[in-house]
Amino acid sequence: MEAAATDQAAAPPPAGWEEARSRVYAVGRAAALPVVSRPLVEIDGHTLAEPLTTRTPLPAFATVSVDGWAVRGAGPWRIVGQVLAGGVPGPLTADGTAVEIATGAMVPDGAAAVLRIEESSRTPDGLVTGTPRPVPEWRLPGEEANAGEELLPVGTPVDPAVIGLAASCGHDDLRVRRQPRAALLVFGDELLTAGPPGAGRVRDALGPAVPAWLRRYGCTVDPSDVVGPVADTLPAHVAALSGALADADLVCTTGGTMHGPVDHLHPALEALGAEYVVNTVAVRPGFPMLLARLVGADGRVRFVAGLPGNPQSAVLALASLVAPLLAGLAGRPMPALTQAELTGPIPGRGSFTHLALVRLDRVAGTAHPLRHVGSAMLRGLAQADGFAVIGPGASGEPGDRVPVVPLPLLPGERGA
Repeated sequence: MEAAATDQAAAPPPAGWEEARSRVYAVGRAAALPVVSRPLVEIDGHTLAEPLTTRTPLPAFATVSVDGWAVRGAGPWRIVGQVLAGGVPGPLTADGTAVEIATGAMVPDGAAAVLRIEESSRTPDGLVTGTPRPVPEWRLPGEEANAGEELLPVGTPVDPAVIGLAASCGHDDLRVRRQPRAALLVFGDELLTAGPPGAGRVRDALGPAVPAWLRRYGCTVDPSDVVGPVADTLPAHVAALSGALADADLVCTTGGTMHGPVDHLHPALEALGAEYVVNTVAVRPGFPMLLARLVGADGRVRFVAGLPGNPQSAVLALASLVAPLLAGLAGRPMPALTQAELTGPIPGRGSFTHLALVRLDRVAGTAHPLRHVGSAMLRGLAQADGFAVIGPGASGEPGDRVPVVPLPLLPGERGA
């Protein structure tokens, strides 16, 4: 492993929030994960490692967009055949002829128009009559894209729409960045893993929740990679970190980021030869968050994200440090902030950045400050769409437009 962590007595002042995001994104990009080829059915949530291009024009041939009759010359038309999707039709060679044609079928050579089935009629002797619309009822080759055209750039997150587009282009697999593998270590002897809190012990809320957040940020997290509570001893912390780092690209820990009598994360990182990328951030809540970097004997870079033990602070650390790191590892752009207009006041936090829970109205473009936002509370978080960013030395007033760090919610969840 690399040089030992900086001695805490000489620790630098906390990083500014924007600076911290930039640092962790840069180290993530520098350690971008390998490129792999995967079948389309396996790449949801991955990131394109090469541009998505078309193998043929889109569509590859003239394709009928309605059910009806492909006709040649003036009507009425004599029916000379049928064309279904998936077949290659023969040409229409004589004026006054038509073939019945289904939506999605290839337009036969010689066809001048397509008459919609609902706008046609039949004469007693079986001829087809009607007036085709002036605009052709088919899609032309290359109407959507030319052969070899770049449709999506490197760094595009893969979702079901991207998968469908790739399939329509003729791809069976794509080259993508391997997804980061994450592990979670829960620190704290006072934590219960089942049942209600009581008798001085609190229920662990982060052990069940953090893996779900990590998956939404693009990680793979196996249930066996969630460990804890880890005993409040230095040897137990070192052993747990060593074990998790053997396979994971990122190990998140909860609690122990300060320097109390049972906070062993910093000494454990020093014992493992970690170097800090960020060691505390000038943000409230979540000040004691950290990110450390380790290089193994195999040369592979791993990261440890120290999340504060208070639940809201931990999620804020995920949004502040882990999301930019993972974007860098995946070769994606830095996660973008949205903008919204405050509907209520948000106090400043002096020289620190204040990240305040808000619920977004995406139609109105507004952000509504929430209640129950203490760092140990989750009620406000359960209603939130993100964190409004109130910069150092500032406060937020109704009508102010402010940046918002969005939470990785699924489409249709919360907000308007």
